[in-house]
Amino acid sequence: MNKGYGHGNRAQVGYAMIVVSASLAAVGLIALAIGGDVLYADNMQRDAVTHFNECKENDFKTDGCEKYWDRINNEVSGIYVDLER
Repeated sequence: MNKGYGHGNRAQVGYAMIVVSASLAAVGLIALAIGGDVLYADNMQRDAVTHFNECKENDFKTDGCEKYWDRINNEVSGIYVDLER
């Protein structure tokens, strides 16, 4: 008698293979969507850093800078500004 090698275990392996192949297909589709822009993530990060620096110059009071308010005015960030408008 073969313990542990029944039909149920083979089915689980089959389902796992389907999940793995689906995730690889998703990665492939994302790669196709990004296409020739191989520095896509780098460009996103540069844009975010530029936006943060512009907000920092304006004491985080301009439009769109509200998202940084919960991360400043503490010891860790080292950035202290008066957020009262």
